[in-house]
Amino acid sequence: MSYRQSAPGRPTSGKRRLNDLLLQRDNRVCADCSAPEPKWASANIGVFICLKCCGVHRSLGSHISKVLSVTLDEWSDDEIESMIEVGGNASANSIYEAYIPEGISKPGPDATHDARSKFIRSKYERQEFLKPSLRILSAPKSSSLQTSLSRKIMSTFRSASSSHASEGMVEFIGMLKIKVVKGTNLAIRDMLSSDPYVVLTLGQQKAQTAVVKSNLNPVWNEELMLSVPQNYGAVKMQVYDHDTFSADDIMGEAEIDIQPMITSAMAFGDAGMFQNMQIGKWLKSNDNALIEDSTVNIIDGKVKQAVSLKLQNVESGEIELELEWIPLDQ
Repeated sequence: MSYRQSAPGRPTSGKRRLNDLLLQRDNRVCADCSAPEPKWASANIGVFICLKCCGVHRSLGSHISKVLSVTLDEWSDDEIESMIEVGGNASANSIYEAYIPEGISKPGPDATHDARSKFIRSKYERQEFLKPSLRILSAPKSSSLQTSLSRKIMSTFRSASSSHASEGMVEFIGMLKIKVVKGTNLAIRDMLSSDPYVVLTLGQQKAQTAVVKSNLNPVWNEELMLSVPQNYGAVKMQVYDHDTFSADDIMGEAEIDIQPMITSAMAFGDAGMFQNMQIGKWLKSNDNALIEDSTVNIIDGKVKQAVSLKLQNVESGEIELELEWIPLDQ
């Protein structure tokens, strides 16, 4: 079955689900070069990509990457379900970019075609950034190479147990959804105001919110996703003032200790089996940026935590966050 528009400008339910997935923060930039507003996708890999990267994906062949337009092409049930099952760019990249060796960096939106092609071929065709245990060099005749790889990757996502760690490789234990709610009384970095945005860093991963123009009390309500490795540390949060013609100015920073949440979540196991209750706590101290104690709770079968932080190394500013733990088997 293929999806067709039943009326001009009114997508079917399947296409609507695909569009909803595209609107998620991490899917609003290209999975391979971070160019904004991608309108293409690799249906069998499960990522959204820009027009320039789309050209490279097409050159790989449909047995590796089946490229479709989000708005112009017809999508089958299976293709849409595959995209939704992967979850988009953040989830896919946590696997396809699990191990990028030193000296190799992702291309940017303005990268040359050669740089873009080299990275994409290494990422998907040669599988150089995957764990060796996931690499598939040949596939059964009844299945394409990428289909076999995708099945193996999804199996890894669904299973909390993974193969033994290799030196230099990254083993993920789950996902962390961080909703950046709002900022209060942020520092002035322009004439009378600032254009703030938030950057979250965990290991080699970075995610950032949109820029809020001329506002010292911005409301983002944006959800950012980070993959949590076995040997995780604190999530580093930085707030910047966006400048068009010069380097962005720092507006404060803080660290988020995610150990209380993860330790509590793993101790309780399947949160869906429990009623709403408190299961842990991150305590305010002189060594952290907490404004008040932050409790870890099971709410509607999910492990969540509200966090209020006072920005450090700056004259003023507070940030409110909402954290949610997502185990690999979800």
